[in-house]
Amino acid sequence: QVQLVESGGNLVQPGGSLRLSCAASGFFFSSYAMYWYRQVPGKEREFVAFISSTGGRTNIADSVKGRFTISRDNAKNTVYLQMNSVKPEDTAVYYCMARRNSENYWGQGTQVTVSS
Repeated sequence: QVQLVESGGNLVQPGGSLRLSCAASGFFFSSYAMYWYRQVPGKEREFVAFISSTGGRTNIADSVKGRFTISRDNAKNTVYLQMNSVKPEDTAVYYCMARRNSENYWGQGTQVTVSS
């Protein structure tokens, strides 16, 4: 059974930091590229970050570039999103996604709220 479980979402003050985790099980994690997306009510899900299966390539959305970092630990079947210098506009539900060819798996999401 494929599972992606996000954690680490919380209420954080502007300028603060947060690290999201996504624990994977039920598939061969190290052969999948991993993504982070986010979504606010009434808007489409937005790409945030990508990391290749080996971790050798990453891509970060312009809106968070220089503030967010994606990484993975294939030994722990986990992908991370380090969020620094967060802004109120980073408030969203954050989702991780695993992709290999035409296969996509999504997690249930974790809420991040940036507010003073």
